[in-house]
Amino acid sequence: MDWSQVLQWGFVIALVTAGIRLAVPVLLAVLGEIITERSGILNLGLEGIMIVGAAGGFMTAYYLETGPLAGLAGSWSAWLGLGAGMLAGMAMGLLMAVLSITLHVDQVIAGVTLVLFGHGLADYFYRLQFSSLTARVTGLEQISIPLLSDIPVLGELLFRYDPTVYLTVFLVFLTWFFLFHTTWGLNIRSIGEHPAATETSGINVNLGRYAATLIGAGLAGLGGATLTVVQLGLFREGITAGRGWIAVALVIFARWRPGLALVGALLFGLADALQFRIQALSQVERGVGTLPYEFLLMLPYLLTLIALLYRRGRRDAPAALGIPYTQDSH
Repeated sequence: MDWSQVLQWGFVIALVTAGIRLAVPVLLAVLGEIITERSGILNLGLEGIMIVGAAGGFMTAYYLETGPLAGLAGSWSAWLGLGAGMLAGMAMGLLMAVLSITLHVDQVIAGVTLVLFGHGLADYFYRLQFSSLTARVTGLEQISIPLLSDIPVLGELLFRYDPTVYLTVFLVFLTWFFLFHTTWGLNIRSIGEHPAATETSGINVNLGRYAATLIGAGLAGLGGATLTVVQLGLFREGITAGRGWIAVALVIFARWRPGLALVGALLFGLADALQFRIQALSQVERGVGTLPYEFLLMLPYLLTLIALLYRRGRRDAPAALGIPYTQDSH
């Protein structure tokens, strides 16, 4: 492969912009999981939640575009699809909350169960509704911010994206502000650190954990819907491709902080974009020195693993993470 093509400025700009877009679904799931784990609930079911959100969002957007309500929904079909994906994620989050908070099922087992259930549920309903894999939706158009998008290089890198990119950046700030600068956020963090002491101050620990789990699952579902409705415009089995597990790992890398979550998700997005582009160049040339596509496919996951190992030994996790809470035991 001619590596001089990789070093061209146009290639770099395309790589960065694609990396930012690819980071969005993962980042939404990471933000949700940070809120959930800050309350003491370890939700390993993100992969299942994301794919249910992806399927629910896609099918909603598709029927609003092509069904009897097509004229009524109009350009709002994609937004309604994103909303449906969030609601589907929250429904899965409710199941996780019932299992882990009310029934005190081991949270690791509950999370893995959610992954298996989510994949089966999404695939079943998609196959039930579609006889082929040709169904597509139009998604959302790119928005160029006036004046800022005209700045050379910087405008193309930062100010020409679909609305979900801007929304996700805003949610990073909103999550940080919520957790560290509001009373509700303080309550969530105290529940995850010292649930018994929090209960004595008049705060309902289980109610707080329910709320955090639902919010987190809703954001994960939104991430899945963003992937199918906005970025790809289609759904297929296994479309999340391990992004839920990556999100769980990036929470640890980010030390349960939204700002570092943004950095980790961008690293994953850039690695994902890089493997797509190098793979495309390799397929065009198919000559000596072509990188094996298997190596390229594992590149983003390998980078995430390295980032996770970098954070090994750091004890920043909430003290009560993964520990069920009952009043009778305190």
